[in-house]
Amino acid sequence: MKALLSTLLAGTLIAGMLPVAHAADAKSWVVHLGAHVVDPKSDNGHLAGMKASIGSDTQPTISAEYFFTPSWSAEVLAALPFRHTIRLNGQKAATTRQLPPVIGVNYHFLPDAKISPFVGAGINYTRFFSTKGAGLLEGAHVKIDNSWGAAAHAGVDVQLAPRWLFTADIRWISISGDVHVNGTRVGNAKVDPWVYGVSVGYRF
Repeated sequence: MKALLSTLLAGTLIAGMLPVAHAADAKSWVVHLGAHVVDPKSDNGHLAGMKASIGSDTQPTISAEYFFTPSWSAEVLAALPFRHTIRLNGQKAATTRQLPPVIGVNYHFLPDAKISPFVGAGINYTRFFSTKGAGLLEGAHVKIDNSWGAAAHAGVDVQLAPRWLFTADIRWISISGDVHVNGTRVGNAKVDPWVYGVSVGYRF
């Protein structure tokens, strides 16, 4: 992630020095295909009095971005389901899958430059499913409540050709859900991940 942050910073610093390329036209669409890592924060709370940790996962992603001015766009991000292992005091206790679609608005600082940094904000809905007890909770019925939360976004678009671009981005998403074991609430799983990755976009 440090390398990605360095890329974003470098892009911001040098964008103004690069020659003008093809600008993001108003009323145009960009479809991105890529891959992102959902990396939950290190402290995921306590469940049944034990320290919880949630593993990361990488999956293909797709997003559709609509530019209603050269600088402002609305975006929807979707992905294949992410799979996470939940550990209690370091021991495997459950696995779960989740879909975290995000809807947001982005502001592109230099839409006419070859490298254009952007920032954004939005909302996220995370649906947990296929949650199963394992290890410590083998055979138990485990359920995680779905989650609504805010999302922040930053990244850099690099124009490769008039219709093609490369994007490196990072998001922070507020995700947490109550955890139930055999119908009893045992605590709240605080996921709150950084989501970072790369994609290739096509403008039309």
